Amino acid sequence: MIDRLFRCTDDLRGPAAPAGPDAVPSGVETSGETRKAPMPRPTTPRRRLRARPVVALAVLLGLVTACGSGAGPSGTPVPDGELRLAAQFAPRSGYAMDTDDAFVVAQLGSAETLVEAGPDGTPQPGLATSWAQTADPRTWRITLRPGVTFHDGTPLTPAAVVTALSWVAGVTAPPRAVKGIGLRAAEDGPSAVTVTTTAPDPILPLRLSSVNTAILAPSAYTGGPPAVVGTGTGPMRLVATDGTQSATLERNEAYWGGRPQLAKVSVRYVTDPAARALALRAGDVDVAQGLPESALLEFTPGSGYDDRTVAAPRTVSLKLNQSAAPFSDVRVRRAVAKAIDRTALAEQALAGSALPASELFGPAVAWGSQDPPPAPDLQGAKDLLAQAGYGPERPLTVRLQTYPNRPELPTLATAVQGMLREVGVDAQIRIGEYGPQEPELLAGRYDMFLLSRNYLTDVPDPGSTLVTDYSCAGSYNIDRYCSGEYDALLAPLATTADPAQRQEVFRAAAAKLTADAVGLPLVHSQENAVAKGVAGFAVDPLAKSLITPELTRTG
Repeated sequence: MIDRLFRCTDDLRGPAAPAGPDAVPSGVETSGETRKAPMPRPTTPRRRLRARPVVALAVLLGLVTACGSGAGPSGTPVPDGELRLAAQFAPRSGYAMDTDDAFVVAQLGSAETLVEAGPDGTPQPGLATSWAQTADPRTWRITLRPGVTFHDGTPLTPAAVVTALSWVAGVTAPPRAVKGIGLRAAEDGPSAVTVTTTAPDPILPLRLSSVNTAILAPSAYTGGPPAVVGTGTGPMRLVATDGTQSATLERNEAYWGGRPQLAKVSVRYVTDPAARALALRAGDVDVAQGLPESALLEFTPGSGYDDRTVAAPRTVSLKLNQSAAPFSDVRVRRAVAKAIDRTALAEQALAGSALPASELFGPAVAWGSQDPPPAPDLQGAKDLLAQAGYGPERPLTVRLQTYPNRPELPTLATAVQGMLREVGVDAQIRIGEYGPQEPELLAGRYDMFLLSRNYLTDVPDPGSTLVTDYSCAGSYNIDRYCSGEYDALLAPLATTADPAQRQEVFRAAAAKLTADAVGLPLVHSQENAVAKGVAGFAVDPLAKSLITPELTRTG
């Protein structure tokens, strides 16, 4: 049935800058005085229709490799090599660090944060080596790493950190990670700062892993957006930018984490996925990000390519308006869940470029489900609809809305429409830009809406998403769901700092949403990049890291 509904397109994984739901291009912390090289990720051979996740050490949060070439890089490392990158996303705001352009700066290895994110979702040392809450639980004392210098040659000092944090907290529209928390920074002796928030914040160190809180040299802050050229601390020094076209970086010889392998990185911002694939095929670049599934099939290990595809913390869900009929009736919501074949959506509609979802959180995170979704049950769906009063004599017609900014959404809408038709539901598709639709969604004036949402936007902790999207008072509660039991499940997050305890809450919340048929998670997204002649290469699903000290060319 599914093969009759649609044909796979050549580009289901285009540049797709997200709209209002989140703005992460793709959604945010070991001790020791030196940066450790990442361990290699095991991969599985790529298949056309089915991507089998394999548990692996990942860059962040227990993220797992979804699939890959299965072959490591070959060749001898080239000393002082140059890497040429076809980047998926271009800076849209002149590299302004309070915008999502900060992801670009961080990914290129130019800017760094006080805290990094560990594989288990715990805060790890970055430009800071330790942190602790003081007697006043609203205040954290953060000890800075000694011996760090900015690219302009000046030292990392408490004053420099205070300048950077005060700037980002004081902009007109603070970034999501620090918005509304009343962040204030102050010097505390020659090697530490204090950071205070309006209320006790158990995940403040995780907030300081947000790329928007990267620390630049004081010379960057001279009025207006900070200058990013030559002011970071990362392994690569940004030396030139050409708008949305290109950027050039050179090795930071004084890098605190050891001498980087690469001498130079040349970046081309190529927003067309077909053009990125063409540049890699022609040998014009060494790494290309975000290639469509159709292109990935040609970049095989036998041809010398290293394809890295990883599960991302992004879920496409079918939101169901519970504030009005028909989806105020849980039987109708459960009927929709039974009617939709989520495995077919991932493997056929999206040609294997996504993973089928069984719950809100998937294999990208340690607390997510690795179970397959339930198989469709068309007769069960029809029975539930009949119990709710719908059938041949009273057919159910609903509006199915989405937006084109992420190219997979219209494709999924067409597939869902066909699946619902099989159980007697007429879903009328309406596609438009997200922005104009948001007020109607938040006001509950819609039926069904396909939404792509990064549940780890900025901070590697989904607590804020669980509150804003699903609690009774949530500011982004599109489903119009309200459950006192659910809100009580989330209450410990306000005071619990222990990652294991928080993850138990995340699991319980996801199970409650599934039991109450709140929305319907359809697929989990994946992120990819392909390299040739490169070693030390890995994909960060949160788009925060790519150019690392260990990355090197091979020959």
